[in-house]
Amino acid sequence: MGTVIVLLILAGVIGLAIRSMVKDRKAGKSLQCGQNCSHCGGHCHHVQKNE
Repeated sequence: MGTVIVLLILAGVIGLAIRSMVKDRKAGKSLQCGQNCSHCGGHCHHVQKNE
C-alpha cells in the first residue's frame, strides 16, 4: 500500500514538472536558453529576433 502512495506522489510531481516545461515552452522560454545572457553574450536573443 505504501508503494502505491509513493508512486502516485512521484507521478504527480513528474506531471507538474512536465506541465511547467510545456508552459515555459509556449511562453517562448526554452531549456537551451535560460535567459542568462552573461553566459552566451546575448547571442541566443539576437538569433531569435532576427528569425
